[in-house]
Amino acid sequence: MPTSDPYTSTAAALLPLVGGPANITSAAHCMTRLRLGLADASLVDEEGVRAVPGVLGVVTDGETYQVVLGPGAVAKVTAGLRTMLADAADQDPPGAGTPATGTPQAGIPQAGTPRAAAPATGTAGELAAVGAGLRKARARRNATPLKGALRRIADVFVPLIPALIGCGVLAGLNGLLVNAGWLPWLTPALTAVAAGFMALIAVFVGYNTAKVFGGTPVLGGAVAAVVVYPGVAKVTAFGVALAPGQGGVLGAMAAALLGVAVARWCRGRVPDTLDVLLTPTLTVLVAGLGTLYGLMYAAGVVSSAIGHAADWLLVTTGPFAGLVLGGLFLPLVMLGLHQALIPIHTTLIEQQGYTVLLPLLAMAGAGQVGAAVAVYVRLRHDTSVRTTIRSALPAGLLGVGEPLIYGVSLPLGRPFLTACVGGAAGGAFVGFFALLGDRVGATAIGPSGWALFPLLAGNRGPLATAAIYAGGLLTGYAVGFLATYAGFSGAVPLPERPEGSGGAEGAEAAEGAKASERSRRPDGPDGPGGSGGSDGSDGSPRSARSTR
Repeated sequence: MPTSDPYTSTAAALLPLVGGPANITSAAHCMTRLRLGLADASLVDEEGVRAVPGVLGVVTDGETYQVVLGPGAVAKVTAGLRTMLADAADQDPPGAGTPATGTPQAGIPQAGTPRAAAPATGTAGELAAVGAGLRKARARRNATPLKGALRRIADVFVPLIPALIGCGVLAGLNGLLVNAGWLPWLTPALTAVAAGFMALIAVFVGYNTAKVFGGTPVLGGAVAAVVVYPGVAKVTAFGVALAPGQGGVLGAMAAALLGVAVARWCRGRVPDTLDVLLTPTLTVLVAGLGTLYGLMYAAGVVSSAIGHAADWLLVTTGPFAGLVLGGLFLPLVMLGLHQALIPIHTTLIEQQGYTVLLPLLAMAGAGQVGAAVAVYVRLRHDTSVRTTIRSALPAGLLGVGEPLIYGVSLPLGRPFLTACVGGAAGGAFVGFFALLGDRVGATAIGPSGWALFPLLAGNRGPLATAAIYAGGLLTGYAVGFLATYAGFSGAVPLPERPEGSGGAEGAEAAEGAKASERSRRPDGPDGPGGSGGSDGSDGSPRSARSTR
């Protein structure tokens, strides 16, 4: 297969390391991560995956295997991987479900040999079996019901983020034109283009919900369309006339889930000869009526409660709320749980036109940038770390913090905590102005950092809103820098213990040192200092440097 570009090469290198084509049950991506569904997670060569040039880190949540690749690159690597999976499915070679162990292909970076290829006899075989057992045990620990539910919610909303970003940017631009009185002949058209997706977002949410939860996607979209249909204004539920869009995305999700449940019930009871006729009809009828006479009203109450809670949180506890949200967001990103906030953001955008939570959470990236700059200043003679920071800092300024998280702060340990301190300070700054009545929000989700400026909206005008947000960023930069500079000594690397000495603790330290060293190699398709990930797959940092 052709591997003329680095993204195809990265995909080709990852494919055998995650168990081969037949081990991949799904392949999708969000803004920075390749999200793989795997039939058998024990077939993954985690050390080899982290060593692939361009890989910034690895995160597992029990059911998905997430490879952090960064913005832009992740879409191209995912496309290359899907092409290879399609080719493999067409060819259907014997043994496709086993990890590839053949001769390395020219032009494809070989990051390591899959553990499954090791001989199954002797000491190597025993160690491989022990490693596979440990990985399965860790996957079982991580596969909690809460994490499973959050992962599925993320799978519903992550594919919608590009449209949310595009429409949000256009909405912000249109608002500026309207306020300035410019191009009056164009603004109505921009309004239609920017608002069209949001007006029908319930349909897309219903479609994705049914797809994620094992139903028929089109039926999920059809049932969810009831939520936004203008004719629902003629329907009365609980003595109150319904309003089109009542319940928003939460109502759409609930409607699609009800449709999936009805379809499953029908398929277990309807004769095969009548299935194609009765199952869709009963699904739309029962789920549609249930949505109108129950779910829309209940989801509307919940949606209103979310909006009131966000307003109350900022008006009464602004600085404290900003401190908590800004300080805890980096750990959520590290664990991949931040995607679960998307329904809340989307609900607030539907209700108020913007989400007041995103600017607070964006301060976490500011703390990360300040911490990275402090490390850069402290480690004057460590050219590898400084090169990594220089390559990852532009993305960090634009709100993409994962290159800095997995390439710098997590491997070093303490800078990750001081970055959280900076994020908390920036969040408290923005929250303080919210307490004074100055609301800062974002018309779409996805970007943060300086990339969020085109999406800002508030109740005090664009200049005041931008000034408050910029002040929060500067506060996060400054506090993150000072906390890191004061708390990080720039200590020398720990002596590497021989593998096998000191028991499991020694092996873990040696593996962590190797992973951190890979994170500082100045090579890879992302340019000088491509930061290979060195985080543990369970989200815990592996430090190769002492910060004490």
